[in-house]
Amino acid sequence: MRDTLRQKIIAVCDKKMLAKGETVGVSFYAFFANKNDDPALLMEAATWWIQTHRLDHFEKALKIKQLVQTGL
Repeated sequence: MRDTLRQKIIAVCDKKMLAKGETVGVSFYAFFANKNDDPALLMEAATWWIQTHRLDHFEKALKIKQLVQTGL
């Protein structure tokens, strides 16, 4: 995963947890605008989320942040 995506995921998870607590859920769409302005980056996130880790549509932001930070 490219570093810019990793940083974006961590920042979004931090922001959501700050606003709604550590039990807040996110999907990989949370890291993107409503328009598809970077399809390659969206596919990278989707591949990491769906194919690599076989995560559910919504997962806890804390879990996602920890996965990204450990480099999994």
